[in-house]
Amino acid sequence: MYAEERQQAILEQARAAGKVDVVTLAEQFGVTTETIRRDLTVLERAGTLRRVHGGAIMAERLGFEPGLAARDAVLTEEKERIAKAALNELPADGSIIIDAGTTTSRFVHLLPADRELTVIVNSPPHATTLATRPNLNVIMLGGRVRGRTLATVDDWVLQPLANLWVDVAFMATNGASAARGLTTTDQAEAAVKRAMIASSRRRVLLADHTKLGTDYLVRFGALSDIDVLVTDTRLEQETAAEIAALGPEVIRV
Repeated sequence: MYAEERQQAILEQARAAGKVDVVTLAEQFGVTTETIRRDLTVLERAGTLRRVHGGAIMAERLGFEPGLAARDAVLTEEKERIAKAALNELPADGSIIIDAGTTTSRFVHLLPADRELTVIVNSPPHATTLATRPNLNVIMLGGRVRGRTLATVDDWVLQPLANLWVDVAFMATNGASAARGLTTTDQAEAAVKRAMIASSRRRVLLADHTKLGTDYLVRFGALSDIDVLVTDTRLEQETAAEIAALGPEVIRV
């Protein structure tokens, strides 16, 4: 197993259990404890884990939400495949919302140049990417910009969303599970996501397999609110079936 594969497996275990233990991981992967400590250091520098005595815990569980750069560097191939597959859910014309996020950022860059759409975003980077495309009418939702995610939040976002009715919302999430639904780490962002769901006829969730089966602080919706989940093939069949039973079509790419 390559170091990157082992580190991803460690991260998945930490997401599931909330913490990992150095000695247990060394035995599991058949490597030295020093190797595991180096893996944990790499993951801590990426902002996903926090080292503690004897192991590590999820940074988000402590309230340390990784920044965009750290999150964007994880599962890059999976996110690219998810973004490409989500293009199939675009309307021929009409209006869409694109939520802030690293996978939705890839989706933004892949939007076809020949499609005439009104695109509503709450991410200044999304708006900057799309603003010069001649066939797009780009609407930027104003408000306070959260430094961690570069998403706009609060009333200046919520009030316009209350008066919108779009064809498709392309959503991001920190976690999604059959038990708790859609969750994120911040109350202000949860409120915006909730309003995006309420403002759209159809909802498409872009989420890699590490987000699924994981819960975070604030709930912003149910899985039954989602029409389509686009994820990667590393999502276990059992988890995919649990999600599909609640309503969404599950597309694994």
